[in-house]
This record gives sequence, structure tokens and C-alpha cells, in this order.
Amino acid sequence: MSNNVKKGKRAAAPATPVRPTREEAEAAVRVLLRWAGDDPTREGLLDTPARVVRSYEEFFAGYETNPRDILARTFSEVDGYDEMIVLKDIRFESYCEHHMVPIIGRAHVAYLPEHRVVGISKLARLVDAFAKRLQIQEKMTVQIADTLNEVLQPRGVGVILEASHQCMSTRGVHKAGVAMVTSRMLGSFRDDPSTRREFLSIVGHPSASNVGNV
Repeated sequence: MSNNVKKGKRAAAPATPVRPTREEAEAAVRVLLRWAGDDPTREGLLDTPARVVRSYEEFFAGYETNPRDILARTFSEVDGYDEMIVLKDIRFESYCEHHMVPIIGRAHVAYLPEHRVVGISKLARLVDAFAKRLQIQEKMTVQIADTLNEVLQPRGVGVILEASHQCMSTRGVHKAGVAMVTSRMLGSFRDDPSTRREFLSIVGHPSASNVGNV
């Protein structure tokens, strides 16, 4: 054990990594092309490094987004509406943090408002803010649900993700057509079986046994 730990001193926080320049990122792509066995100077690959970097800016745009800011604007004039709000079948594209290959699926997001509601497009944007990062599905499920719960402070939140993982279908065990389902239930969705059943029925999971809570 170090002397700093013995004396109760906190270790310094790790430094924030310096983001490489675009030129450095493109050079890294050229290295990967050579490693794959091809020639990055041939005509068909000359512009590939620049295209890959531009693609990464789109694929991983979630790192530039604060998910809490997406939910900052809410509405309280709802004439007493206090029933479940569900946005289902939100298509998302993410990337496995272990192999950097696509995770493609659908998200179902629901909440029971207390006093405030949020525009429905914000729920889709919230999903994208976390999807457009290197991810694992379990963590993404928790992040969406917990952020919605913390910002809106509703009576309950339910989130279900269903996705196919190309790290499983295009490599490794090569099992295509397999979907992974994860869920996060908070508040009434966890404590009240009838609320949970209603949500599962709306999104097409009539049996709670089909869904594993994260």
C-alpha cells in the first residue's frame, strides 16, 4: 500500500486523454488498412481514412451531447394527465465497446409523470445520446432509465432494449437472428405489477418472464 493511501490522501484524478487530431486519426486508419493486408495508397482506398473519420464523428456523436440537457425543457400544462407515456420502437444504432461492431435494435421508453412531461422527440434523442457511444447494452439501458428518472422525477420509469449484436452474428459463435433483451424498471414500474404488465403489453412483451431487469 502506498504512503499516500496510508495517510488517507486521495490519489490524483486521471488526466483527461488528449484527443488526437484529425490527421492522426486518419493516419491510424491507414495503419489498420496495412495491418488488414491492403495498400492504403491504392486508388480505391485513398479517401478511405477521411471517410472513416467522418463516419466516426457521426457514429460517436453522443460523446458531444449532455443527455441531461436534452430533458431540460419540460411542460407542466398537461391538464392533470397522469397516465403512462410510452414511446416504443425507437430504432438505435450503437457500437460494442469490446469489438467496435454494430449493435442495432429498438428501445421502448415509458414514464409515469408526476408534474412534468417532456417532448416525445426528446425521448428519442436521449436514446441516441447514449447509443452513439461505445457501449454494452446493459449499461445503456441503465443510463437511459436513470437519466430520465433523475431529471423528470416521475412516479416511475420503464426502459426495454431489444438488439442484435454483430459481435455475435458476424464473428465468434456466428449466431444470426438472436436478439438480446434488457430492461430497467424504476418506481411504479418496479413496485406495481399492474403498471409493469401494462407497459410490457403495450410494447409487445405480454409476459414479465420475457424481460430481465438490469
